[in-house]
Amino acid sequence: MSDFLSRSSASSPSDMAARKEAMMNNVRQELAIANAQELINKAGDRCFLKCVTKPGESLSSSEQTCLARCLDRYMEAFDIVSRTYTARVSRERQEGQSASL
Repeated sequence: MSDFLSRSSASSPSDMAARKEAMMNNVRQELAIANAQELINKAGDRCFLKCVTKPGESLSSSEQTCLARCLDRYMEAFDIVSRTYTARVSRERQEGQSASL
């Protein structure tokens, strides 16, 4: 532990900022993965409940079509929301950087 303290106290502010940014990027990436997994799970559950009214040993062609369309709609909606959110965050970062100059 003393080794950690001696290294961190000897680090320059730019090193600390780079480490902090790397850690934040790692957390963002893990959150994005968790959100995508949750989306897939919820979409699968909801589409299954909507499309498969009488579960059996196999899916009928109409159930397969319904599931495919339902999941496509979820993915399209997720893509739209994701792109919009990313654009908003990017715009806010740029505004924040230009305001600090």
